[in-house]
This record gives sequence, structure tokens and C-alpha cells, in this order.
Amino acid sequence: MTQKAFQEYYPEEISQCYGCGTRNPHGHQIKSYWDGDDSVMHFTPAPYHIAIPGFVYGGLLASLIDCHGTGTAAAAAYRAEQRPMDSEPPLRFVTASLHVDYLRPTPLNTELEVRGSIKELKEKKVVVTCTVLANDEICAKGEVVAVKMPSSMMPG
Repeated sequence: MTQKAFQEYYPEEISQCYGCGTRNPHGHQIKSYWDGDDSVMHFTPAPYHIAIPGFVYGGLLASLIDCHGTGTAAAAAYRAEQRPMDSEPPLRFVTASLHVDYLRPTPLNTELEVRGSIKELKEKKVVVTCTVLANDEICAKGEVVAVKMPSSMMPG
């Protein structure tokens, strides 16, 4: 893709998250984009994301939903304010609540698609519902309640 991912707009000083931080070389480095009114992200699990032979560890799915959800929340907040994601002040969201339902075993050697949809959008809170698909089948569903990052979490 030629467009920048939501996560690529995060300020450098707060881009260390294991799931979505562009400055964390050991993390997932997920990249989320708009697809119409929904968001989409693709991720291929590595062999070490194993639960049992052939299947993905559920914590990985929760992490993907979590970080895709907070990235989608930030992008939706910028959209609501009708301003670009590289404008000041930066909008960054953190997880207040995460709920995941595992619907079927998720195959390990398959690209996963995570799709997000805005359920609720307020000034300081965004609720995002997500689905995780493998081979066009829904494996997990989740909901992220994302809140604007408090200033106490900002460095400096």
C-alpha cells in the first residue's frame, strides 16, 4: 500500500507498543488502514505464535484486536475532527476495556484479516468492534473500548 498506516502517524516518543509500535523491532508492527467506513489490517502469524500444532495462540488474537482497535479509534477521532492524522495535537488512544470471543480454532500458517467497525464515537472514548478472519472464516470477535491517552502517560 502507498498510504501510511494509522500507526505510522503515532508520535515517535509513544511508538513502542509491542503490538503496534513502529519503534519496537520485536513487536507485531501491525499496520491498519481505512477500507471505506471500516478499518482493515493483515497479519501472518509466525511459527512461534503457536498454541498447539497448527493453531494460533489466543493471546495473539487478543493483541491484534486490541492494537487494531486503538489505531482505528485514533483514526476515527481524526476523521470526526476533519483533520489529517499528522496534525497537532496528536490523538492517541489506549485500551480501557478489551473483550474477545474465540469462535473457532485459528490456523497458524494463514494470513489473518482483522476488520474494525466504529460502534460508538465520543470526544474521549471510541468503541470499536473487530473480527478476525482466516480463509474468509470468522475465528474471533472482539470489542475495544478505547479512551484518549491521559497526559500522565505522555513522556516528559
